[in-house]
This record gives sequence, C-alpha cells and structure tokens, in this order.
Amino acid sequence: MKAIVTGGAGFIGSHVVDRLVSDGYSVTVIDNMTCGTLENLKQHKDNPKVKVYNTDIRDAEALNKIFAGHDAVFHLAAQANIRKSAVDHKSDLDNNLVGTINILEAMITNKINDLIFASSSAIYGEATLRPTPEDYMPIQTSLYGASKLACEAYAEVFTQFSPINFWAYRFSNIIGERCRRGVIWDFVQKLQKNPKELEILGDGKQSKEYLSVQDTVEGIMTGYQKAHARVNLFNLAIEENSIVDEIADIVIKEMKLKNVKRKYSGGQRGWIGDNPLVHLSINRIKSLGWTPKISSKDAITTTARWTINLSKS
Repeated sequence: MKAIVTGGAGFIGSHVVDRLVSDGYSVTVIDNMTCGTLENLKQHKDNPKVKVYNTDIRDAEALNKIFAGHDAVFHLAAQANIRKSAVDHKSDLDNNLVGTINILEAMITNKINDLIFASSSAIYGEATLRPTPEDYMPIQTSLYGASKLACEAYAEVFTQFSPINFWAYRFSNIIGERCRRGVIWDFVQKLQKNPKELEILGDGKQSKEYLSVQDTVEGIMTGYQKAHARVNLFNLAIEENSIVDEIADIVIKEMKLKNVKRKYSGGQRGWIGDNPLVHLSINRIKSLGWTPKISSKDAITTTARWTINLSKS
C-alpha cells in the first residue's frame, strides 16, 4: 500500500507517518514546512519507502503529479491557528477548504478512493449538548472550525459522484512529543522568559480533553480499518477533562519552579473563537474497540517534559 500524508512533517502528521511505515506502507509526505519540520521525520531519513515533498496543497498541479500511484490520502495539512484567522479572514478558506478541494480533485484524477481527514472539535463551537455526539448541529464560533466543517461537507458530497470513501476525525486537544504549539508549549516558553510570573489566557478554568498523540493515531487507524461506510465521522477524545490551571501546575512542577505568580487575561474565553468547555462523546469510535490508553495527566506530563528538554538541547 502507498499512502500520501499531507502535513506529514507536522506534529500529528509525523506520528501518522511513523505508524504507516510500521504497518508496511510506502509513504509520501507533502508539507510546505510552514509548521512542519524535517526534524520530525529524521527517523525516516534513510528509508527509501518514505519520500518528502516540500509542496503546498494549494498547488493543484503539483498534487496531481505527486498523487499518481497511491492508494490512500491521510490529510492532516491545515491552517490551525484560530487566533490568526480572527484577523486574516481568508487564510482558513485558502489553506483548508481550497487545499482540500485540490486534494479531492487529485484523488479523482489519480483514482485514489480513500480520504482520511483530520477535522476538529472546533466545528461544534460552544456546544450546549455535552458529551457532544457526532450528529450535533453546531453554531460556528471560529473561522477555523467553519473551514473544517466545510471541508467535511465538500468531501461528503464528493462521495456522491465519485468512488471516494471518507473518514473524518474530530480531534479534541492532541498533545505529545513534537507538539510545538498549544497551552503547554505556550506555558513553557513564557516561564523560560520569566520564571516568576505566568500569564494565562482566560480565567484558568477552561476545561478540555487532552488526548495523547499515540492514542490519536491508534484511533485513526481503528476507524479506517474497521468502519466501511462511504462517510465515517468520529470524535477522538478522552473521557476526562483537565482545566488550564491544572496544566499550569504540572508545567511549573516539571520546570522545578516555586512561587510562580499567575496573571489571568482575556476574560473567561481567552481569545475570540476559543471554546472554554469541550467534552466530546466517543461512543461511536469506542464501539469499534478503541479506547485511550494514556491518561490526560500522563500525556500532559510527557508533553511538558519533552518541551522543556527541547529548549535545553
């Protein structure tokens, strides 16, 4: 089997590459290196079964050439900065939706039928039904979430007039080694600059699910291997929530700091588009036999240690 991984030099994408290689796939990585880095793929540097293209998914002509001869596309490339999209209103449209349409067109041209897509819990906005199931009808609160929902909708329609099969995974907060953004990364960077004070966006009570990247990849492969409808939609999360202040406690402890003053800013939410309470239903993916193996606390601790050690190297 030959698979494309868009965003394959990024955090989650590089872990997907690791798993596919382990499962015997030949893997072609497409990444424009805006957020990704070859450092994430150094373990495959001398592997002839892994090819890397520094290419943007907005380049339809390039995609058409690269896609030839492949069997599946794992699409993880995206503009995922919610705060950026609040001021750059076309970034999510161009990077996420237009890029996804280019991928769908290249799949049809090259007769590739399987699209495995990284969606987001951001599509649910500030859900009033919790745990939030996959059939919840959301009110959008961010352009990023809206773009991911639009990508899902376009892919679903493509299954109606082409042989494409579609798997979408609505991620909670995914953390682990190689994660260079998000709350843990932010806290470590701030405390390295000023170990006496930590600015926290929001009130510190935002409550979300933090899933390890290892469990995430296992969930992706479980759904892909066991769900066989034309359209397959899954939440990927963990059935325990952590609040931001608890994450701060872990980071401060791992950095061996004392008497750190906390400064809260931005009100309850922290920034426009942030959803202060996220709790997803994972009954659908659990019915296929998947459950997280790593607790949120352990995933947070592992991520904090990796981030701290990275800054020392």
